[in-house]
Amino acid sequence: MTRSPVDIWVLAARPKTLAAAAAPVLIGIAMAHAAGGFHLWSALAALTGALLIQIGTNFANDYYDHKKGTDTEDRLGPLRVTQAGLVAPATMKRATYAVFGLAILVGVHLVWRGGWPIVVIGLLSVLFGVLYTGGPCPLGYNGLADIFVLIFFGPVAVGGTYYVQTLTIHTPVLLAGLAPGLFSVAILTVNNLRDIDNDRAGGKKTLTVRFGKTFARFEYLTTIVVACLLPVVLHVLYDTSPYPVISAATLLLAIPCVRQVFTVAGKPLNDTLAATGRLLLIFSVLFSIGWIL
Repeated sequence: MTRSPVDIWVLAARPKTLAAAAAPVLIGIAMAHAAGGFHLWSALAALTGALLIQIGTNFANDYYDHKKGTDTEDRLGPLRVTQAGLVAPATMKRATYAVFGLAILVGVHLVWRGGWPIVVIGLLSVLFGVLYTGGPCPLGYNGLADIFVLIFFGPVAVGGTYYVQTLTIHTPVLLAGLAPGLFSVAILTVNNLRDIDNDRAGGKKTLTVRFGKTFARFEYLTTIVVACLLPVVLHVLYDTSPYPVISAATLLLAIPCVRQVFTVAGKPLNDTLAATGRLLLIFSVLFSIGWIL
């Protein structure tokens, strides 16, 4: 099948992964709005920057996984355009730098607004986006990716979005940020569980490869349960509004996904991967609406 250039680059950007970037920003915007600190241009810049960094990371993964030989014809996940020969490696590398460059450009407004903390957050986000699969010690190849995802798709994204609007930061905001971070770890866990055989053969030592399928399945269950219960913890510890607690109902919607993780393997987990992304978005929308109310 012949694909247009637009189709190829949309495929490379992996739109289904963008919820993981948008969800924590949505929560940060909602919490800032509830605190009376909503700032439209900073909110839009934070969302745009987060999406660009995610796309840049996807491009980098496409390039470096091909370069390292991890992506093969036996790949079970979505098509990687470099491995498939649809984009030349040099072109993908240039595209990666271009997208990260755009993210830095968008970040100029955020730096002007928030100062040096945003410089640190922005540069580290771009750096780790490249080091996820690139560099001498790639995070995705040594089991550290889970920690990176938890921190940067969680408290850093939510806290950073809140900070550039309100110019303050509070513990409940960072604690709330753990929820989307945990959901993102769950997404990563499904990905690693699906690819365990290929990753092992390619020398990619994810936590799933290191500790096995049973570990990965319970890691998934734990991250989903803890993420869904965090609104309850916030309500109990900080006497927050009870409305965000409705987002804990996402746990009921997660039951089919948990069942799939414990009973299927390989390519069928692609459906679980997509469903977990939807759970993240549903949780974030419910939490955000509840927090504003």
